[in-house]
Amino acid sequence: MKLAGRRILITGAASGIGRATAELFAREGAALALLDRSDDLLRSAAQASGGTAVLADLADEAQLLAAVAKAAQAMGGIDGIVNGAGIAGSQPLDALDRESWDRFVAINLTAPYLICRAALPHLQVTGNATIVNIASGQALLPNAPGIAAYAATKAGLVAFTKALGAELAPRIRANVVAPGIVDTPMVQGVLGGYARPDDAPFVQQYAMKRVARPSELAEAIL
Repeated sequence: MKLAGRRILITGAASGIGRATAELFAREGAALALLDRSDDLLRSAAQASGGTAVLADLADEAQLLAAVAKAAQAMGGIDGIVNGAGIAGSQPLDALDRESWDRFVAINLTAPYLICRAALPHLQVTGNATIVNIASGQALLPNAPGIAAYAATKAGLVAFTKALGAELAPRIRANVVAPGIVDTPMVQGVLGGYARPDDAPFVQQYAMKRVARPSELAEAIL
């Protein structure tokens, strides 16, 4: 029960790393508010973890601000945030139009900023608040074609988190988790439709010779 008494807002909680984190945090005693835009999946995740479902589109500022307020009201405050929501995709630079670029920025970088800023008054009164942002290994070492927008926004999230860590310490801790490839719905296309994701040829470049499991990332976030 490492999180007993703590109130955590998790974005991207309907599936993948976010859902695995919600399930682990629930087992560790946290009260949860789960934010996502996938209604049915979100309600399923909330039911499984006992959390409050908060439906919102991360590209919509008004919805995000309302979602943070709803989460705080439902839990009686906010002690921690896990910004797990994001989008991925592969578009060569000559095919990367401005609309696509702006959407990557809005969801992968602006949304975490908006959520952290909106939640700050709640975090400041807890005395031991935490922020965990989920970036990507591609933010640190981009090594695949067509990921300029993804890598740039995730690298921005790394820098944003470091800046928060310096600015908000010691009352609020900010950390970033930057995973390699993880077996989640978001990356199924990248894995090439293999029955076993570990069989995808490029997975052999990883030291572990396999993709990560969402539960492993949840443990790191915890």
